[in-house]
Amino acid sequence: MPELPEVETTRRGIAPHLVGQRVSRVIVRDRRLRWPIPEDLDVRLSGQKIVAVERRAKYLLIEAEVGTLISHLGMSGNLRLVDAGLPPLKHEHVDIELESGLALRYTDPRRFGAMLWSLDPLNHELLARLGPEPLTDLFDGLRLFELSRGRAMAVKPFIMDNAIVVGVGNIYATEALFAAGIDPRRAAGSISKARYIKLATEIKRILAAAIERGGTTLRDFIGGDGQPGYFQQELFAYGRGEQPCKVCGTTLREVKLGQRASVYCPKCQK
Repeated sequence: MPELPEVETTRRGIAPHLVGQRVSRVIVRDRRLRWPIPEDLDVRLSGQKIVAVERRAKYLLIEAEVGTLISHLGMSGNLRLVDAGLPPLKHEHVDIELESGLALRYTDPRRFGAMLWSLDPLNHELLARLGPEPLTDLFDGLRLFELSRGRAMAVKPFIMDNAIVVGVGNIYATEALFAAGIDPRRAAGSISKARYIKLATEIKRILAAAIERGGTTLRDFIGGDGQPGYFQQELFAYGRGEQPCKVCGTTLREVKLGQRASVYCPKCQK
């Protein structure tokens, strides 16, 4: 599933080609996403100029003069720019054609994504109750410490809760906990303020690094597959169960937390 750095990389890749462009038409080949694409999307968006491309959590917000297209990439979706009129392949469900001659094409084999329309996107039911963005001053270790008091749930699903902070998905939660030396199984309420300050710092550092790698490993959102690159070569824990720890050599262990695989080092993480 695309996580926050991959979505942000997509935003940075497509924004320069969309902002300031006017939409000539919208072609919807299959409305059956996680929520049906609005029947009148073409009417609402065609003829409008795109004024901004923003991100909130894992949602892309394509802002027009009147209204905003809310897009989520789901489990397997991507957005890329192609020449308008390029024959679609299977699973290429939507084209937003621009007067520039390009089209923003949405592909989603599993159809778990979304394309919705809103006049007030930040108050849309999908976005209204989200926590702060992790790379802003609204998120820090003090917030984690205060919200964790009395919480018996494991710390990993705690920091993956979008009401606590958005965008800390499985890859980056695993890596941040490793970098902070915190066992992902620890009860959220048992972790000290100092350790939460360290954890928040590592979340910010790792997400920023992942965004930077995504922006440098794949910049071609025109004609390519539109998929940002993960920074796999820098992973210390995620996906490395039963392999030696890169720091101490101890065999990494893998457990299930919140129905997600969680890898940790029994020596480095306490």
